[in-house]
Amino acid sequence: MSSKGSNGTSAGKPKLAVNVGGIQMINPVTTASGTFGFGTEYAPYVDLNRLGAIVVKGTTLAPRAGNPTPRLVETPAGVLNSIGLQNPGVDHFIDEALPYLAGFDVPVIVNISGDTVEDYARLADRLSQAGGVAGLEVNISCPNVKKGGMQFGSDPIMAAEVTRAVKGKTSLPVIVKLSPNVTSIVSVAEKVAEAGADALSLINTLLGMSIDTKTRRPFLGNVMGGLSGPAIRPVAVRMVWQVYQAVKLPIIGMGGIVTAEDAIEFILAGATAVAVGTANFVNPHTTIDVVEGIEKYLYENGVSDLNELIGAAHG
Repeated sequence: MSSKGSNGTSAGKPKLAVNVGGIQMINPVTTASGTFGFGTEYAPYVDLNRLGAIVVKGTTLAPRAGNPTPRLVETPAGVLNSIGLQNPGVDHFIDEALPYLAGFDVPVIVNISGDTVEDYARLADRLSQAGGVAGLEVNISCPNVKKGGMQFGSDPIMAAEVTRAVKGKTSLPVIVKLSPNVTSIVSVAEKVAEAGADALSLINTLLGMSIDTKTRRPFLGNVMGGLSGPAIRPVAVRMVWQVYQAVKLPIIGMGGIVTAEDAIEFILAGATAVAVGTANFVNPHTTIDVVEGIEKYLYENGVSDLNELIGAAHG
């Protein structure tokens, strides 16, 4: 029989470790791609070794300049972004960013994007051979690019084709990032699961726009962008709930997570892990605050293992 503390909880630290499709994490908290750079930007503020994993900025085969400015605009309880996958390309990531990240004891998950199915396959091949990569997050859900991205994620058949192509070029765990900008996210989840995905990330940003009433023009240079932040959390929680019921794959839940309570909500809905995104811009220490808050929640509620809470709201 386990001993109890004075407040009725189990003595000792609760277990926070989770496994996402073969990626072992010391706790369930990772970073949402595009909000944490390559980790170097946040290292002065966050002990990267305390994170469950790091999901780095979206990476493409060739460098990308991104979309025209302005690219960011604040909205009520959120942010619209239209970065357009600006990044220095996979070669730069392998040569410059990966060696730096190798100095930390934290799984590195690389978010990959392409214009074609072949682009995704080539990226998977390059990164699999590079070493030091724990998994691939396949971005078929970016709403700010004209080719690839959401075009693949909105079609279950194409989403499955991309998944199969990536799986055919890597032995690394493959996490497919799903778009909320679809009629049925469950249909897409089922198809990528059939195609061999090891885990799912959801959700990516919601397509939105904002107009400046003074200039009478859209705020964003690209007109439309992806909405993130607390405003989308109820939508994200609902989609995690639905996908958890339909597909037996680990889920990384994201969308407006600011506090440990937000993260626990996703876990109760069915997420095995969570990703902190927009909140990093407001408070660079958010990821660690969430880790510590989850541990406190477990202790205060007498839960010895976080895994007991995954999907617990389903009864």
